[in-house]
Amino acid sequence: MAYNDLREFLQALEKNGELKRVPFAVDTRLEMTEFADRSVKTGGPALLFEKPGSGTMPVAINLFASMRRMEISLEVDSVSEVAARITEMLEMRMPQGLINKLRMLPKLADMANFFPKMVNSGPCKERIRHDGFSLAELPVLTCWPGDGGPFITLPMVFTRNPVTGKRNCGMYRMQVYDDRTTGMHWQTHKQGAEHYRRLQQEGKEARMPVAVALGCDPATMYSAILPLPPDLDEMMIAGFLRNKPVEMVKCETCDLEVPAQAEIVLEGYVNIGETRREGPFGDHTGFYSLDDDFPVFHVTCMTTRKDPIYPATIVGRPPMEDYYMGRAIERIFLPLMRMQIPEIRDIAMPAEGVVHNLMLVSIRKSYPGQARKVMHAIWGLGQAMFTKAIVVVDEDVEVQNFSEVAWRALGNIDPERDIEFVHGPVDTLDHASRLPDYGSKMGIDATKKWAGEGFTRRWPDVITMPEDVKRRVDEMWKRARL
Repeated sequence: MAYNDLREFLQALEKNGELKRVPFAVDTRLEMTEFADRSVKTGGPALLFEKPGSGTMPVAINLFASMRRMEISLEVDSVSEVAARITEMLEMRMPQGLINKLRMLPKLADMANFFPKMVNSGPCKERIRHDGFSLAELPVLTCWPGDGGPFITLPMVFTRNPVTGKRNCGMYRMQVYDDRTTGMHWQTHKQGAEHYRRLQQEGKEARMPVAVALGCDPATMYSAILPLPPDLDEMMIAGFLRNKPVEMVKCETCDLEVPAQAEIVLEGYVNIGETRREGPFGDHTGFYSLDDDFPVFHVTCMTTRKDPIYPATIVGRPPMEDYYMGRAIERIFLPLMRMQIPEIRDIAMPAEGVVHNLMLVSIRKSYPGQARKVMHAIWGLGQAMFTKAIVVVDEDVEVQNFSEVAWRALGNIDPERDIEFVHGPVDTLDHASRLPDYGSKMGIDATKKWAGEGFTRRWPDVITMPEDVKRRVDEMWKRARL
């Protein structure tokens, strides 16, 4: 059965030896970050700080900071199981014949488990306060010494499309300014920013309702970062991941719904046109993202459990927790990418590429120029448009082996011929781009070149040892005790 809430997930982590309780005081300013950074880089466990140096509640961090924890969070032995489920759903067709149609009914019934379920109340409303509360009650981390202040780093931010009325849930950092206001880091290409722009263009509403949930079951939290198409409800995808509907409850002060099992909910609004300086912030690129103007979130109501647990993550020089979350996305969404670009065999996004800087792609090459076609197709896929460098290799190259990719690519390319530059949207956090949100990207065709691509020289074979020789030497190797 799916985890009901954050607490059940923590219990599962602890049962599997993936959680360490820290029973003494650790400061939310820098010290917790140093703990979490050391743990993730040494393969250590998730951490539950029972006595934070500030705030009034325990802090859970590094919850997704290994592939094993990602598997526990999604209740699978391998994230490839989720990919297989997606493939099965995508391949569903209306079958012919009564017997086959009857066989399809259980799968169709299972789909009912994906859709969110409205409930009248939930644990997130055990304490409801319209006044007499302060964000200072939350143990919000100041992660790095150059940060502009403390930042809420694992929020689920709910908004509604003002045109379609459909819900969106995204994860955007929130700098705490004072007792009742935070920044709202809506990057240009995110759906929250799009909802804001639409209201701004209409000029009808001065306020945009926003609700923020902190601490839910892991699949629901994880859904907030998935690169989904616009207006596809993240809560439905969470239901798919957990095979159980997400229970949703109406907010107290705005026309939005939040997960009923959340630890903490912040309700409020963003004034259209109001901005404030936000940042700097030590970001997942390993560099500080510099200060800039962003909308301001005003908190009008705080609802919590009686004894809430505060969830957090830190980002910085890779590998960090976000690498493992991105790695799971890579595996889970590969079937979707292959449906749209069927020649793709596998992809890999190394930690050093911080998700959007480098993608390695192996393809089954069937015609001249196909590697370049694949590059441009990837740049046309949602958030994959931010990929700064794409390296395309043949299907016999193991892209999960970065050393092999580097060897094959460097051996196969003629730089002037095989490197292509294009201009287009880039990630807001790309500090090297010529303009904010706009710059260049690079594609490298490291496949074997064909005569149809103008290559008329002979192409050498890769050096390999025959399998029968390797088998004979396997036995001799043992006898030689090497």
